[in-house]
Amino acid sequence: MRLMKLAAAGAALMLGAPATAQDAAPNYGEAGNWLCLPGRTDPCSSPLPTTALNANGYGSVGQSMPNQQATVDCFYVYPTVSRDAGLNSDLTTGPEEIAAASVQFARFSSACRPFAPVYRQLTLSSIPRAAAGENVLPNFAIAYGDVLAAWRHYLQHHNQGRPFVLVGHSQGTIHLQRLLAREIEGTPAASRMLSAILLGFNTEVPEGKLVGGTFQKTPLCSRVGETGCVISYVSFRATNPPPPGALFGRAVRPGMTVACTNPARFAKQTAPLDSYWWAGGSATREPSPIKWSSSGNPPTGFVRTDGLVSAACVTRGNVGYLSLVVNADPADARTDEIPGDVAIGGVVQRGWGMHLADMSVAQGDLIALVEAQADLFRRQK
Repeated sequence: MRLMKLAAAGAALMLGAPATAQDAAPNYGEAGNWLCLPGRTDPCSSPLPTTALNANGYGSVGQSMPNQQATVDCFYVYPTVSRDAGLNSDLTTGPEEIAAASVQFARFSSACRPFAPVYRQLTLSSIPRAAAGENVLPNFAIAYGDVLAAWRHYLQHHNQGRPFVLVGHSQGTIHLQRLLAREIEGTPAASRMLSAILLGFNTEVPEGKLVGGTFQKTPLCSRVGETGCVISYVSFRATNPPPPGALFGRAVRPGMTVACTNPARFAKQTAPLDSYWWAGGSATREPSPIKWSSSGNPPTGFVRTDGLVSAACVTRGNVGYLSLVVNADPADARTDEIPGDVAIGGVVQRGWGMHLADMSVAQGDLIALVEAQADLFRRQK
């Protein structure tokens, strides 16, 4: 029940009041208030050495590099990562924000120019306090006020009429949901939005429909290359569907379900995923670490597993989620397990699903979808 209250609090942000004058947003004209900006050295410009992992073990090593000729922008809002004291974080970039950008967003710079503001997000310590019933909506409003200010600065000073993609996860998705509903839908900017990739928090739609609920004018994406649409899902292991009271995967409002768009080219059936994993992060995973290959530790910080995991969208009444299956083969060299569960004290929190894997498990597919949208946009102009 506490988890459902936390989900309801997130949904209530869509109707929340703006931040007050004393909580004025940072000046996003200052480069230091951005985690990522095009053309400079930051977490989104660094090479990402990545090793392919297949049934025979480790294969080729490649690097993801920024595309200096990208004609598309990506605007990213990172998830709840701050370990700062209090309910709102400060504006000092720490290792947790850098890690989030590196793992979730930096690889997108191969397809688009990266923009990621630093914002006074709700901290990790706010989660148990909200679950216990504390009112965190004023603090959510402070965080959203920062995201809104960064977005408006980006539109005025950086966009210059370019097509763009919104990218968010968890708390970042909550803020981008509100931004899309209030600042983009029904405005000229909507015609330039290729997609909004909103992962790790419930986007609600009427069951069987592509639009309505969280967004009144922006539909779910349903075909490769389609623009002006939303890509959204929360992921769970097939063996662990959203239980009663789950934080994710169960719609709060009557008549709604949780949107699921299969990132594997919007497949209607189970389809393989192109995954990129941060091996360093999973090495300390609870309740047990991942042994990526029987041949030992990976030679790079990231590994790519193409086809190790397959996914299908499941929708039943108010329940909707991306169901993940590991195509395990104990006889081959690669892992039969993947990271992504949320564990507290070594105990997996079933209602969170595979929250920590939402982006990684289909990152290659998501980037390919952005590239297809950008290609169609160019050909239509």
